[in-house]
Amino acid sequence: MSAETTLWLALALPFAGALLIGLAGRWPNLREAITLATAAGLFVLVVSLLPTVRAGARPAVTLLEVLPGLRLGLAAEPLGTVFALVASFLWIMTSLYSIGYMRANAEHHQTRFYACFAVSLGAAMGVALAADLLTLFVFYEILTISTYPLVVHAGTAEARAAGRTYLGYLLGTSITLLLVAIGWTWTLAGRLDFVPGGLLAGAPFPDGLLVLYVLGVGKAAIMPLHRWLPAAMVAPAPVSALLHAVAVVKAGVFTILKVAVHVFGLDLLPALETGEALAWLAAATMLIAGGVALTQDDLKRRLAYSTVSQLSYIVMAALVATPASVLGGGLHIAAHAFGKITLFFCAGSIYTVARRARVSEMDGIGRRMPITMAAFLLASLGIIGLPPLAGMWSKWFLAQGLVQAGSYGLLAVLLGGSLLSAGYLLPVAARAFRKPRDEGGASGVSEAPALCLAATIVAAAGGIVLFLFPDPLIGLLRQLVAHP
Repeated sequence: MSAETTLWLALALPFAGALLIGLAGRWPNLREAITLATAAGLFVLVVSLLPTVRAGARPAVTLLEVLPGLRLGLAAEPLGTVFALVASFLWIMTSLYSIGYMRANAEHHQTRFYACFAVSLGAAMGVALAADLLTLFVFYEILTISTYPLVVHAGTAEARAAGRTYLGYLLGTSITLLLVAIGWTWTLAGRLDFVPGGLLAGAPFPDGLLVLYVLGVGKAAIMPLHRWLPAAMVAPAPVSALLHAVAVVKAGVFTILKVAVHVFGLDLLPALETGEALAWLAAATMLIAGGVALTQDDLKRRLAYSTVSQLSYIVMAALVATPASVLGGGLHIAAHAFGKITLFFCAGSIYTVARRARVSEMDGIGRRMPITMAAFLLASLGIIGLPPLAGMWSKWFLAQGLVQAGSYGLLAVLLGGSLLSAGYLLPVAARAFRKPRDEGGASGVSEAPALCLAATIVAAAGGIVLFLFPDPLIGLLRQLVAHP
């Protein structure tokens, strides 16, 4: 099978899976088998693209010719392949976890849930493999709309209010800022393709264009455009995992990194004054969100503000725009994904078996759920940037990039953000393993359902594997910064 055919199938398979899931709604076992088969099939397709991309080829297909010179198309390149690999693999883990979680909690509308999940991953593939800005924008919007039913899944007034915030921020920023930026780029360059070295390299353009791109990608959750993310924590734990690790926020920071490298270019971007100002906005977001996370007693909201903080590492990496920082940003997409999905899996497991959602209620829970809380501790080390987790490599390269750029103030912020991460994550694990005041308070609590536990273990182990064997990803991402 050709690489071009694989691109078509990688986009089409999740949408076909969503249709089959809807048709199989009356038969839960069949519906869930289709979910797992679709997820596994997508991962196999993305993996099959790896040899071609690593060899330096860039297969591409046209989906639709909108106007002469304006099209919807797909292409495989290093950064998009990394995002597609992470998203497709973690979809398998999220699907396993969801089956255990949804059954254990007797959740309603499970067919809609799985179908929307599949559409969301199809949209994420469209973002990852987009050949140009127009294609990326179309699938970026599909991703927003398809995840809305997941955010409001509970159907409560609180969930509906969160859904309005979710749509308001994400559609508002993309339509009023990102779409304007794309249109402006079209008028300046006459095309929208992603170009090695930068589409706008050598073309005069206003500094404000970069501001439109960075603020227009609301999924990156730069403050003050972040409120949608903590609000969306009313959704079930598998949805939180999707939002924070597999698709939504990663689509945001991926877009900013892609625009930095393929629209502005690493030669042009460091010279922009607005780039430095926006890097400091990312730095402020990193510290403020980390500080807010320290104050949150609700575990999922603490993890949500952690995500806001951690995303800013990738935004900063893109705006500093040195080869090492971009490499670190690409690695952090993968490292943060494995760490954060593990943390949300753990939070969902604790709620499922113990109905505990607050940090203040975690005393002793690790004595009854040792595997879950050991996974939580490992993932926390990854978010902080400590071995033996992959977060150490991503932050190491980002720190190198900041030194290359002479940005020692931002380097200090990077270190401060990691200390804040330790401050809001390690106490959760410490409380979990200490002796509870009420010995009977955790009676009857055991490990999560088998599928939830298995997904959690694999996700936590993934961070260790990426730490031990980072070279394949590093080699792929080096191609990204090898162009002049």
